Amino acid sequence: MPDDVTNLGQQAPMKVGFASLKNPQMVGGRRDFFTYRDLAVKDASSGHMRAQVMKAITGMTEPTGWHYHTCDGQFVYALKGWVELEFETGETLRVEAGESVFIPGGMPHNELRTSDDVEILEVSVPGELGTVPCDAPAARR
Repeated sequence: MPDDVTNLGQQAPMKVGFASLKNPQMVGGRRDFFTYRDLAVKDASSGHMRAQVMKAITGMTEPTGWHYHTCDGQFVYALKGWVELEFETGETLRVEAGESVFIPGGMPHNELRTSDDVEILEVSVPGELGTVPCDAPAARR
């Protein structure tokens, strides 16, 4: 197999990425009440996707506020604890350990609260995930 493998029409080459729990690569993140462990996917996929584990330093003390992400999509899998999210659709979800939710890019949502021990696997496509504050949808005001 060639050194530079290109998948699914991806222009930039992909390579094997490895992340070790024994030597975690911690990175900055969006929320100051979480720690973020990089899982080596962004570099290995040439930015096509990103994966990280977010772990609570403490549970949320107030909602994050309405926002959306500049990405194609965001996948959230609860490894431990729980997180409550509300969406512009009027739906509120409590995602508990072993459960997941896919959030389409550009969909306004608000993180309401978490357990003190929440730990989440988050994957986004593409690897760059921007966060844009926005007004609450009319149904949520």
